[in-house]
Amino acid sequence: MNNNLIKMMDPRQALIAALIFLFPFLSLITDFGVSLSSFTFVLAAPFFLKPGRTALARHWPEIRWVVFAFAFNFLYALLLFLVRDGATLPMLEKPLRMLFAVSALMLVLVLKPDRKSLWWGVIAGALAGALLVGYQRTELDLDRPGGLINPITFGDLSLCLGLVALAATLDFRRAHRAIWPGLGAIAGLLGSILTGTRGGWVALALAAFLFVRYSHVLSARRMRALMALGVVLLAGSYFVPDTGVRERVAQGVADVESYAAGGSAFTNVGIRLELWKGASMLIKERPLLGVDRLAYPNHLRAYVEQGRLDPVVLPMPHFHNDALQSLVTGGIPGLLAWSVTLLAPFMFFARVLARHESVSQQQLALALAGLLVVTSYFSFGLTEVIFWSVKGSMFYALMIFLLMGFCLNAKENDGK
Repeated sequence: MNNNLIKMMDPRQALIAALIFLFPFLSLITDFGVSLSSFTFVLAAPFFLKPGRTALARHWPEIRWVVFAFAFNFLYALLLFLVRDGATLPMLEKPLRMLFAVSALMLVLVLKPDRKSLWWGVIAGALAGALLVGYQRTELDLDRPGGLINPITFGDLSLCLGLVALAATLDFRRAHRAIWPGLGAIAGLLGSILTGTRGGWVALALAAFLFVRYSHVLSARRMRALMALGVVLLAGSYFVPDTGVRERVAQGVADVESYAAGGSAFTNVGIRLELWKGASMLIKERPLLGVDRLAYPNHLRAYVEQGRLDPVVLPMPHFHNDALQSLVTGGIPGLLAWSVTLLAPFMFFARVLARHESVSQQQLALALAGLLVVTSYFSFGLTEVIFWSVKGSMFYALMIFLLMGFCLNAKENDGK
């Protein structure tokens, strides 16, 4: 961050700005970065409760549905914990911590740190992540590098950082500074490519749809140039054997053809298809409240013993699809609880873009970044349970609430 900017802040602003910067910067290159940030936000919140309540009340009509969505997600998890035999406290950790991420929103509204602290953290995080997996790929010769976590989650979060950096180019007016979010966007995409993660490709398609949908708003030539460069980079990676992209595409097609022909399900795609088959069987049996996460492996084992399911599903920890995972473990209300944590933030940011004629470029950048985070997580969840890990869950919640806070601050500045 700019030293002159820090000098202009009071110490509390500087500390929160540093914390906001560290959150995305450490998200890919450490095991503890996201959790450390979430705990620090929660620990800091009690020192600002009175002004925090005032700030939240002032913006309550705009934020209430998002807060209600995360609260409903936690309360339904709490209900299942109370009514199910053998339920354990860890099942409450993620929904509770995601709800507590509202503390980040409160602190941003109260202390009003500069939004560039988030942009620079995203840029630095994307660059650091790409360097890490690049080193693992070239120097350690890892076929599927993933930093300190699994390659799928790393690739998804790297791409998410890249898309947020792309949105940030709208907020960098000077050309020489706009180079940095551009580099962050390319680094995020490159990091995803190096992990060999295919699930992120759907996120790119949805991102392209958003850019077309809001093309009348997003008139920045720099962004269009970066989008074109990203397409060239992605297409070029297919023709460079060392990236493994062509091999992953061919493997995916072969897996589907083999499974459809009745061949082995013991492939990356085949296992997913068999898991989804097993999930649909469980959902038909218990659609209302679902099956406890610790109990459904026994049901899958019974299907295997009956010859209705391939044994390849037994070692898998989840169903590789967020919607199916929510339906299996929580029934129809569980699907609703998962859905609203995506839909409510989506509507918040979409309303900002709908008012594009009366809002600043800063608000547009923040709202676009928010939409990209939501749609990315939706697309990641089509072939992976991105909310399975604490890191994946908290990255989403913190990024959503931080972007909301900065969006509301920018709105107040526009009014002044």
